[in-house]
Amino acid sequence: MSTIKEPVVLGIESSCDETGVGIVRGTQLLANAVSSSMDEHVRFGGVIPEIAARAHLEAFVPTLQSALDTAELTLDDIDAIAVTSGPGLAGALMVGVSAAKALALATGKPLYGINHLVAHVGVGVLEGTMLPPTFGALLVSGGHTEILKVTSLTNDVQLLGSTIDDAAGEAYDKTARLLGLGYPGGPAIDKAAKDGDKKAFRFPRGLTLPKFVGTAANPGKNRHNFSFSGLKTAVARCVEHFEAAGEPIPVADIAASFQEAVVDVITSKAVRAMQESGLTTLLLGGGVAANTRLRELLAARCASAGITLVVPPFSLCTDNGGMVAGLGAQLVADGAEPSGLDFATDSSQPVTQIVLSGNSTK
Repeated sequence: MSTIKEPVVLGIESSCDETGVGIVRGTQLLANAVSSSMDEHVRFGGVIPEIAARAHLEAFVPTLQSALDTAELTLDDIDAIAVTSGPGLAGALMVGVSAAKALALATGKPLYGINHLVAHVGVGVLEGTMLPPTFGALLVSGGHTEILKVTSLTNDVQLLGSTIDDAAGEAYDKTARLLGLGYPGGPAIDKAAKDGDKKAFRFPRGLTLPKFVGTAANPGKNRHNFSFSGLKTAVARCVEHFEAAGEPIPVADIAASFQEAVVDVITSKAVRAMQESGLTTLLLGGGVAANTRLRELLAARCASAGITLVVPPFSLCTDNGGMVAGLGAQLVADGAEPSGLDFATDSSQPVTQIVLSGNSTK
């Protein structure tokens, strides 16, 4: 496909519980329609894949029409289609990819199967935001906690560190359940923590001991990696202690202390990874980027380290079609080969695989 300087790209996102359709012209966001099925998962305390997949089926056409109406475009005006091919929930991904393939086949538009995580980084180029040629990214969400080095959005993304068990968002959801705060846990704990003492309990900071991190000259295996399962267990033991003693559970103090443990580790490891990689700009993305304490502490530590922090608008931090369209537009403008119609979804697609080739079948 020949390059287009400011391609108009339709982006489709269905990796979890948000059905997103976005439209981008170059780096200008024209539309970003999102339909969430979160309310259908609340009583289960987490996302149920089958329910999410059915919700995507019901929401796709109305969400697509909403995006086209907002952008005042038709499918004929679209230059290319981009869709999240992974990582994510297998059934949910299949709905989005099947819809994208049907649109591509019906319209003859080129189709790109792209990485959900790199799309979270791709929002950094929308709405006039300027990023240096090489920068770092910290993605914090319900399913992913990762530190990346981005040399090129379209062909060179390196994984510096990631969680080895629960993602930060998962830890928030599980802890919120323990404290009776409901789902989703992130906003609930953030709200409860405002009335608590973050120093009331000293919860563990996973993978921060010298044997795990090593030194800059001789780094340990988990120097830039995260672990939150031990923290969740510590909170559970704390709650059990108060219950066994017949005492009221200090929900606000536990929430504040838990949150401090999470953001302390995330921010310290992210800043250290930036420094040791020689990066001076860090982009924060993912749904947990809305957390007030995470933003506050990361901003302070980046400022102390001379690192420029970039945080996209909240509407572009959570899963959405605009981020998929944004990365798709970068790929089209860079002359990347389309994926065609033969690729399959990949629920564990590595962040280094930015776009699937046409023979990426499983």
